[in-house]
Amino acid sequence: MERRSRRRFLEDSLALLTVSALPLEGARASTPRPVKRKAWASERIRVAVVGFRSRGMSHVEAYTGMPDVEIVALCDADTAVFPRALKAIETAGRPAPQTHQDIRRVLDDKSIDAVSIATPNHWHALASVWAMQAGKDVYVEKPISHNVTEGRRIVQAARRYNRICQAGMQSRSNKGMQEAMAYLHGGQLGKVRLARGLCYKTRRSIGKVDGDQAPPATVDYDLWLGPAPVTPVHRRQFHYDWHWLWDYGNGDLGNQGVHEMDKARWGLGQRGMPLSVIQLGGRFGYVDDGQTPNTSVTVFDYGDSELIFEVRGLVEPEPPGRSERDWLKIAPNEYKVGNIFYGEKGVMVSPNYASAVVFDNDGNPVTSFKGDGDHFRNFIDTMRTGRHTDLAADCEEGHLSAALCHLGNISYLRGVNVPFNPRTGAFGDDREAMETFGRFEEHLASNGLTLNSETYRLGKRLRVDPRRECLVGDRAANQLLTREYRKGFEVPGRP
Repeated sequence: MERRSRRRFLEDSLALLTVSALPLEGARASTPRPVKRKAWASERIRVAVVGFRSRGMSHVEAYTGMPDVEIVALCDADTAVFPRALKAIETAGRPAPQTHQDIRRVLDDKSIDAVSIATPNHWHALASVWAMQAGKDVYVEKPISHNVTEGRRIVQAARRYNRICQAGMQSRSNKGMQEAMAYLHGGQLGKVRLARGLCYKTRRSIGKVDGDQAPPATVDYDLWLGPAPVTPVHRRQFHYDWHWLWDYGNGDLGNQGVHEMDKARWGLGQRGMPLSVIQLGGRFGYVDDGQTPNTSVTVFDYGDSELIFEVRGLVEPEPPGRSERDWLKIAPNEYKVGNIFYGEKGVMVSPNYASAVVFDNDGNPVTSFKGDGDHFRNFIDTMRTGRHTDLAADCEEGHLSAALCHLGNISYLRGVNVPFNPRTGAFGDDREAMETFGRFEEHLASNGLTLNSETYRLGKRLRVDPRRECLVGDRAANQLLTREYRKGFEVPGRP
């Protein structure tokens, strides 16, 4: 059989993807510093869910399904979301919890054992560290941080206060992914020198407003802002569209993409920062109030391996040459996320959070893995053992994967706009990166962009000091590893 080209195999694989220690400063003055953990016997664990308009409802539903857990408090800056969660808890036959807009009221309640956080990204670190300082264990959604230093501060807090802190990387609890990663790490695919993370998820324009907007009347905007600067609302949809604004979100690289970033780093077996990172991209296809790129390519160099991440927010057309033999038959591919791992002996394709298929170098299927898990259950069970090593996604794993997203975004922010022609020399002799850039251009052209009249943002190649988790020789870039915090909402720790 004729061996297929790397590009052909990538196109085929894309179709599969459519299936789908510094001291802490700034502790709250009234907060104890617990070092001993409670030993639970048969009593219920008392949980507060913070932020549940969207993803947080999954937290509510998960805990109401556990007989050994009781939701005793709900907290959200928007009072309009309380009825839905209260109804879900009532329907489950559970007692009605208290409701709060201010997380500090939750943390003052010493009877609460754990805080489960699904707020906007800019609140993740502060809520997590405050909760651990208050003696509570934490489940925090992805990305666990809004910037690099926040992630390390969360890890420091978890270790200092002897707390369990689970990052919301659900794929790490799934049996199929655990077995797939064990296959890679066991060497059955040979040395894996390249991992691709793919986030091909159509993102429509968020529109453009004529001026500043009033926040919803049900929202305490000061509490919603928390650590972020006080600025007027300038987007049509108050909720969710914050993902595409730098003050609150991290773009799709840190939204959907962080899941695939985590799996890519996991598969490579990398337990630290890369040696360098560069990102290029832009917000193409429309002009709106969004700030983050909707299409990008990010390249991470680990020395002995490489991670290439692609974000595509425009409609992804069907690739040519599709056949039943090569691709699984599914519906239109406007939602295509996952990973591809290239080893000496073949390729592994992971099209979702819970499965993977291995092919040899001729494209023949070798083996596959599939199986779900329960990430919330893993968190509760680990609270009972008290050993953070029992977590499927300890906060340090969440920090390292989120940090890759933040580093890519810093490269982008430190970049300059350049024309598509002449072709970029930013990747040097890296053929894999150049091939990726070629498909990046094809994707834009397929969406009607005339590249000769377009520019893209070419990020700065950043050199990383993995041990110190900082950037080498770029003071301005290092400033973006953290942020200015509003008085009273400072994330404890030092940048």
